[in-house]
Amino acid sequence: MSEKKLAGLWIDRQKAIVVTNHDSQDVSEFKIAGTIETEVKDPKFYEQAAHSAENKLRVQFFKEVGQLITNSEELFITGPGISQEELKNYLLETPQFKNLKIELGVAQKMDENNVLKEVIHHYS
Repeated sequence: MSEKKLAGLWIDRQKAIVVTNHDSQDVSEFKIAGTIETEVKDPKFYEQAAHSAENKLRVQFFKEVGQLITNSEELFITGPGISQEELKNYLLETPQFKNLKIELGVAQKMDENNVLKEVIHHYS
């Protein structure tokens, strides 16, 4: 087992499932650290403010993910679409995560157990 503080997650536009092998300090076995869901607004109801509101929700979503991976040394991000790249860019622009080693993958919808298995497989 690695002595590094590792994290992995599956993310799409609405949900993130986070797996870590540590609490804030101690390295242990991989476990689900949390599942975060974000609110999705219907853009039909607002035009000009839609982009700004969506960006605020996205940043809040990424901040919540960041709280669960605090103190991680390496991060594996997987999921469909471009959410992984957006999260990676957000994290690398955040001083707390600027030295975090991040690897990306691609995966379709996964449940918590599959995310846990995928992260363990990635780091084994």
